[in-house]
Amino acid sequence: MRVIATAGHVDHGKSTLVQALTGINPDRLKEEQEREMTIDLGFAWLTLPSGESVGVVDVPGHIDFIENMLAGVGGVDAALLVIAADEGVMLQTREHLAILDLLKVQNGVVALTKRDLVDDDWLELVAADVSATLEGTSLAGAPIVPVSARTRAGLPQLLAELDRVLAACPPRPDHGRPRLSVDRVFTVAGFGTVVTGTLIDGTLALGQEVAILPRGISARVRGLQTHKKKIERAVPGSRVAVNLSGVELTDVQRGDVVTTPGWLSPTQLVDARFQLLSDAPRPLRHNSEVKFFHGAAEAPAQVRLLGDEQLAPGSEGWLQFRLADPLSLVKGDRFVVRLPSPSLTLGGGTVVDAHPTHRHRRFKPEVVAQLETLARGSPSEILVQSLDAAGPAVVAELIKKTNLAPDVVVPLLGELIATGDVLVLGNPTAQLQNNQPVISRAAWASLSGAIADDLRAYHAAFPLRPGMPREELKSKLGLAPKTFNDVVALAVTQGLLVESAAFVRAADFAVTFTPDQQRAIESLLARFKSAPYATPSAKEVEAGVGTDVLMALLEQGKLVKVSDEVLFLPQTYMAMVERVKVHLQQSGTITVAQVRDLFDTSRKYALALLEHLDAKGITKRVGDERVLR
Repeated sequence: MRVIATAGHVDHGKSTLVQALTGINPDRLKEEQEREMTIDLGFAWLTLPSGESVGVVDVPGHIDFIENMLAGVGGVDAALLVIAADEGVMLQTREHLAILDLLKVQNGVVALTKRDLVDDDWLELVAADVSATLEGTSLAGAPIVPVSARTRAGLPQLLAELDRVLAACPPRPDHGRPRLSVDRVFTVAGFGTVVTGTLIDGTLALGQEVAILPRGISARVRGLQTHKKKIERAVPGSRVAVNLSGVELTDVQRGDVVTTPGWLSPTQLVDARFQLLSDAPRPLRHNSEVKFFHGAAEAPAQVRLLGDEQLAPGSEGWLQFRLADPLSLVKGDRFVVRLPSPSLTLGGGTVVDAHPTHRHRRFKPEVVAQLETLARGSPSEILVQSLDAAGPAVVAELIKKTNLAPDVVVPLLGELIATGDVLVLGNPTAQLQNNQPVISRAAWASLSGAIADDLRAYHAAFPLRPGMPREELKSKLGLAPKTFNDVVALAVTQGLLVESAAFVRAADFAVTFTPDQQRAIESLLARFKSAPYATPSAKEVEAGVGTDVLMALLEQGKLVKVSDEVLFLPQTYMAMVERVKVHLQQSGTITVAQVRDLFDTSRKYALALLEHLDAKGITKRVGDERVLR
C-alpha cells in the first residue's frame, strides 16, 4: 500500500485533479469550498490500473499555508507535482519542489494541468521549462504528463505513470517500530477520538497498547481503517485512521506520534547534517532562531554550527539543534528548517543522532569525525561509535540510538564482542538480550582510567583508609546502581581494583604507616598485650594514634571491635570466645559475672563481649543468663 502527496503552486488545480482521479473532494472544510482554495490537508484514495490501492494527501499551495503543506509530505512514497500549463513554474512550485528535494522524495510524476487552455507549442515550451527546473533535484527525470481535469484528457496516462513509478519503489521496511505522525485529530460520535496519519516502520493491530508522544499518554487501538474500510492490522506505508480508547480529543494534537511503548523517546537536542538552499536569502549563522519541521510536527529551535562560522547558501554543514519543544525523532529521519520571519524555507537535512549525550563544543575535529561515522559508517562502525559516546549501554538503547534493526544489532554485537571491540557487562556468558549492558573497548579504557584516577586521588588524600566508599565512587562516575555493580565486577575481573562490602581500592594499594605512626602502634599493641582483658578504650586508642590509624588497624584485623568502647587483640578475642563456648558446653549457661571472673576483668568488658556474641548469633540471652544459640 502506497501514499502519494500533491505539491505545487496555489490555483494550479491540485484539488481538482485529485477529485478527477479519485471522485473525492479533498477540500473538506467549508471555508475551503467557499473560497475554492485549499487551506489544510485533504485526503483521498484511488486504485491504480495494477489494482494497488493508493492514499492521496492533498496539500495547500498558498504561501500562507506552506507549514500545513509540510505536515502532509513526510513519509510519502511519491509526489504528484502539479503545474498549470497556462502559467508554468511559479514561486510555490519552486518552494514545494525544494521541500520535496530536502525530504528526499525520490519518486514522482509531474501533472501539467489545464491542458485544454494551451496549444501544443506552448505546452512543449512549458514541459521543457519544467524538465529544466527538475534538474539537480530528487525528481530529476520524472515523467511529465499533460492532463485536463475538465475534459479528463491524459488521466489514464497519468494513472499509468503513477503505477509505474510506485511499482519501482522498494517495499516499506517493517522493523517492528511503528510510527504514525498524526496529521488530523477528530471525534466520531459513539467511538471517541480518531487520529490519522501515514504509518511507517511497523504495524498497528486492533487491541494493541500504544503510546502517544511526546506527552507519553497511554491508549489502546479500538479500531483501524484504511480508505474508510475496517481492517484488523495496518501495514507500513499505509494511510491509517486509528480509533483510540483511553484518550480525549484534547489529549492529542497534530505532530504527535502514535507508537508502541518503550522504544521511542522524545528529544530536544539533535545532531544533524544540514543543507542550506542555494537561493537562501542569507548565510545561516550560529545561534540562529528557526522553525524545525519533522513529519507533521514543528518546534522552534536554536541552531548551533559545529564546524563552520556560518553556512553560505548552497552549502552543507554539521548542526546541533536545541528544540524548544520535544519531538519524537529517529536517526535517519529527514527534516525541513524555515525562518519564522520572514516566513521562508531555509533548508533541511538528516538526523544523525536523535539523542546526543551533551551539547557539543564547536570546532572540534573529533566531534565532526564522530558525526561523519554516524552518518556514513558501516553498521559496525555506527555501533562502536555510539558505544564510544554513550559509555555503558544496554542493547535496547543501542537499537534506539542507531536506528538499526534488532536483527542487525544483536549479531553485530556478537561479532564485536568476539573481536574484543565490545565488552559485556554483567553476565558475560548470558545470551544477548535487550537489557544486556555492553561497553566499547575505547569507552571502557576511558571509564576504567577515570576509576583509576579517582581511586589514586582518594588513596593520596586518605592513605590510611581501606578504600573509597562504593557510594562515593558511584556518585563520581554518575552511574546507575546496577550499571555501577557491573562495572566494578568487570574491573575486579581484570585486576584493576579490589572490592569489599563497603569499599573499593586500587589493586596495588596497601595502607602504609609512617615511622612515627608505626612506633605509636607498637606502643599501643604492647599495652593490649600487657593487659589483654582490660584494654585501652576506643577513645584512648583514637587519642593516641588517630582516627585513620585506628580504622586501618581494624580493617587489617590487628584489633577487633566488640563495642563502641571495647577493643581486643584478635588472638585475645578468639581465645575469649572459645573459653565462653567451652564453659557453655559444660555448664549450659553463663552470666556476666561469670565471664568477669573467668577473665579477671571488669563488668564493662564482660558485658561488651557477651552482647557482641549475642549480636554474632553465638549466644542468646535468657533472663540474666546466656545460652548457646
